[in-house]
Amino acid sequence: MQKDVPMLVGKVETRTELGRLLFKRTKRRRLKEGAIHGILLLCGLVSVLTTISIVIFLFTETVGFFQEVPIIEFLTGTRWTPLFTPKHFGILPLVGGTLLVIAGASLVALPIGLASATYLSEYAPDGVRRLLKPLLEILAGIPTVVYGYFALTFVTPLLRRYLFPDMSVFNALSASLVIGTMILPMVASLSEDAMMSVSRSLREAAYALGATRFEVTTRVVLPAALSGISASFILAISRAIGEAMIVSMAAGATPKLTINPLESIQALTAYIVQVSGGDTPRGTLEYQSIFAVGTTLFVMTLIMNTLGQLVVRYRERY
Repeated sequence: MQKDVPMLVGKVETRTELGRLLFKRTKRRRLKEGAIHGILLLCGLVSVLTTISIVIFLFTETVGFFQEVPIIEFLTGTRWTPLFTPKHFGILPLVGGTLLVIAGASLVALPIGLASATYLSEYAPDGVRRLLKPLLEILAGIPTVVYGYFALTFVTPLLRRYLFPDMSVFNALSASLVIGTMILPMVASLSEDAMMSVSRSLREAAYALGATRFEVTTRVVLPAALSGISASFILAISRAIGEAMIVSMAAGATPKLTINPLESIQALTAYIVQVSGGDTPRGTLEYQSIFAVGTTLFVMTLIMNTLGQLVVRYRERY
């Protein structure tokens, strides 16, 4: 019995050291996990606080504007001349110009983008897909000022020479075509990702029933990927609504409530670019009108993003 006591004591000491070592490792791991958790939380709070700060700053100046201009006049007025006398603050010409450009861009980007996504997802061989998709996405990396110069110096002269001789030098049609080209990669890439995520078993089941490739694409793949495709449409339109350089350079600076794309118009973003150049004194009504227009643009994009979130929740079930 006396000989076995040192062995038992040694085992107890070994177990104690092992427990201490495991405790230290666990403590270090918890400290690392806590640090990572704190960093990630800080990053999330920075983005949230930045958004809140922008909203507060934007709405503070907007409230000052609406203390001078009735909100009914702002929302229903058809004349926008804040830089001239007499001053009018009806936002409808700017909203109408923005919607005119967005409608034209959507007519270009949505069908062509969806058709491109359908080809890449369902028809293109793997080698062709790997080649075409990066080339298509290169369009998304071109600076918008380059698109603006392209619209002003190439698209507009081309349209005036061959199709519309009476077209204004600054017009909504050129801006629409170029913005549609700019957002086309977003539609094509996101829609193709949504279609590729559809289960292969659905396609094989449809082929087993004798469906053609076109029938599989239109009756199985597109309905199953509808939420992702719709989200890509909405995100692309939201991107187009916030575009400033192309509409500033190609569409002009004439606030006009019209549906004729051959005329010069002014979009919401173009007005912000025009007035925020530094010539407008801070604190004036003209200066505050920038924030009122910005708030209108913010609300429009917020509605589109909220609609996109609602659409993403919908999914075709089989």
